[in-house]
Order: sequence, then structure tokens, then C-alpha cells
Amino acid sequence: MIVSIRRILFPTDFSEPAKEAQKYATTLAEKFGAELHVLHVVPEIILPATDSYTTWSLPEGGMKAQLEAAEKQLQTEFGAISEARRAVVVGFPIEEIMKYAVDNAIDLIVVGTHGHTGLSHLLLGSVAEKLVRLAKCPVLTVHPQGHQFVVSE
Repeated sequence: MIVSIRRILFPTDFSEPAKEAQKYATTLAEKFGAELHVLHVVPEIILPATDSYTTWSLPEGGMKAQLEAAEKQLQTEFGAISEARRAVVVGFPIEEIMKYAVDNAIDLIVVGTHGHTGLSHLLLGSVAEKLVRLAKCPVLTVHPQGHQFVVSE
């Protein structure tokens, strides 16, 4: 059997669990000679107004500032990896990650997990869990306190 991983997607929310998963994504991309795609999704915030027929979203200036900050952070963290393809999009994280994976023929998604349990898991859900269930390609989830096979030298 031959394992062929040509494109790895690393969706990041810049959290500590994502930083742990980043080690796996970059190491696996290097080991397989794969193209690394780094994606940050700025959540689209849509809130109901006082009546049930109207909604409002974050003002354009606020969204633009969030996009610029995310792009700057991606450049700072991944600028040294010249082969890494970086993207920032606006939307619902699961939908945007799945769309990006399909549009770019991703072979593996590497994502960190926060390990929420109980009520916070029930209310917030888990992007990693949903990716595992819904993605069309394999998903490697990395828990920051779990057994690590990528270690710093």
C-alpha cells in the first residue's frame, strides 16, 4: 500500500490547541513533501434584531479589521514557510473548512481540539468533531494534553 498525501489543510483559530496541531501539520507536510494549506475562518456574526424579521451583522469596518489582523497573524506564524498557502475567509467555520478542503483537493486535515466536555461541549459543539464526521478526507485531531508523537528536539 502506498500512502500519498499531497495537500494538508491546517485550519487554525490561533488557540493553544491549534498551535499544538500546527506542529503535526508542518511536520507531516515536510515528511510527505506535501503542500501545506493554512486556513483561518473569521466567524460571520449575525444577530437577531429586536423584531424577528430583521438581523444585523458586524459593521464592515469591524470585519475588515478582523480580516487584516488574521492575515497579519498568518503571515507572522507561517511567513517563514514559503510553500505554505495561507487563506482567511469569512463564514461559518465548518462550512468554510469543508468547502476549502473540497475546492483544493485536500488529502488530510490536521486540526487541534479543545477537549471541551459537558455543557460547554453541548452548547458550543466541536469543530474538530464535526470535521471528523463530515469531511470527505481523513482528519487528524490533536489534543494538547494527549500522547504526542511529534516532539521538539
